Amino acid sequence: MSSNGYNYRPRPKRGRSDDPRFRREWSGPGPDKRDPEPLGALLGQVVRKKGWTGKVSNASVFGRWTEIVGPEIAGHCRPEQLVDGELLVVAESTAWATQLRLFSKQIYAKIAAALGPGVVKRLKIVGPKQPTRSYGPRRVRFNGSRDTF
Repeated sequence: MSSNGYNYRPRPKRGRSDDPRFRREWSGPGPDKRDPEPLGALLGQVVRKKGWTGKVSNASVFGRWTEIVGPEIAGHCRPEQLVDGELLVVAESTAWATQLRLFSKQIYAKIAAALGPGVVKRLKIVGPKQPTRSYGPRRVRFNGSRDTF
């Protein structure tokens, strides 16, 4: 006990060696374990840890469509939706839809090579959605395609 009746213990003095601002170990110009990591390097670990791999691979079909099928085909069609492994592709015309149906095995092979074999299980290729022309009480019933007129 000290002379004034209090149990006094002197506070340890912090030297410059304890303060992280005055650390003598510098990282230098090379890589160091204390350097920040790029987000891209950590993103794959986070996706696997959270169990998002299926969702990310499904979304990559839409994000990488031009890269997967090529700019020529991607200019005339777009992926619309991916539900239960079935990819709905909408072509700009019925002629392009017919051509894409003929090349559907090659398109499926490109998708499987780029994203893995289990992402897309089936391709469904359709033409553009046509506006309805049923205006008024008197109309002509026509069941054909309207994009070739």
